[in-house]
Amino acid sequence: MPERPLHALLGPEPARLSEHLAAALDGSGPALLPIDPSLPEPRVRSLLEAMRPAALHTPEGVRALDGAEPVPDGTALVIATSGSTGTPKGTVLSAGALLHSARASTDRIGARPGDRWLCTLPTAHISGLQVVLRALHGGTEPLHVPFDTGAVMAAAAEHRPHVSLVPTQLRRLLAAGADLSLFGTVLLGGAAAEGPLLEAAREAGARVVTTYGMSETCGGCVYDGRPLDGVRVRTDGEGRILLSGPVLFSGYRGAAAPADGGLVRDGEGRSWLRTGDLGALDGDGVLRVRGRADGVINTGGHKVVAGEVADVLAALESVAEAAVVGRPDAEWGERVTAVVVPADPAAPPALEELRAAVRSRLAPYAAPRELDLRTRMPLLASGKPDLAALRTPRSGRD
Repeated sequence: MPERPLHALLGPEPARLSEHLAAALDGSGPALLPIDPSLPEPRVRSLLEAMRPAALHTPEGVRALDGAEPVPDGTALVIATSGSTGTPKGTVLSAGALLHSARASTDRIGARPGDRWLCTLPTAHISGLQVVLRALHGGTEPLHVPFDTGAVMAAAAEHRPHVSLVPTQLRRLLAAGADLSLFGTVLLGGAAAEGPLLEAAREAGARVVTTYGMSETCGGCVYDGRPLDGVRVRTDGEGRILLSGPVLFSGYRGAAAPADGGLVRDGEGRSWLRTGDLGALDGDGVLRVRGRADGVINTGGHKVVAGEVADVLAALESVAEAAVVGRPDAEWGERVTAVVVPADPAAPPALEELRAAVRSRLAPYAAPRELDLRTRMPLLASGKPDLAALRTPRSGRD
């Protein structure tokens, strides 16, 4: 089987990132393993040991590495992730899958050649890399701006770009009174977006489109509940979301990679990704994501989908942000815990208010039994709530 080398990129300049990525896509350069420059050195070493690239690019230069293992020909990116054990594994993405994703995304939102794209997301993650890919597909250089409400809106006023955001970033722009009509499109993903947030964004002038996807699907592949061109969506008997189509990854890399490559085949030989998410399709085929399957809380013998409870809480006027987790409980097995950032710190919601809201929409056993108030929600680098950290009661200040 033809192969090509894999090179790791640690914190390249934006222009160099575009150059490397373009070469990875057209085959004139090596495949790329982007690494977050904010990671501690031991974590970087563990990623390099697990992914075995041939070279490491840093702002200081290029260093050859021992023990290199090539990737299949046609591979453009390897996105490093951690499984439940914390052992690194790499999601292998082909140039064909990435280019299909970029084309289908820009076609769906009506982006035109020459349109600008604003990148505020980390480019070691697929969300940020997709912004770069969409810009390259449209024949432009992406605008890289670290997230700051003033800097982001100054770039928006000058360039009228499309932008990808996570819900926390959108909330901060709204809190700053930003005119969101200055963006061409706001692609919103990375975490669940509650109805009140979307309504407020649209009232502020945003043309907002919600996205659902993951590294294994080259990023967002379902927009406003409808799959992009060529993508198929279904659910299995357990309610798990399955995805198929030309945006699927080629498999995993590293010792943590599952033996089956992470893909399952149907009776017609079509490959499907069985995601970690629960969902439902309505009569028109529109997907509603209920929440993480591993976020199901078993409390007193009842199963509670944490994402559905969080959606109810986030719709309350007294709540700015909400996450729901299960914490160990001697009586109930797990207790439903609401972690909330109040809309007004001087008047935070009470536990009984949250319980009443949930009981009005969901089964009584889904009502939270514990309220953990925070001044800010702990986030992962991807912008998603750090649910693993939230499952452990905090000690000291948040």
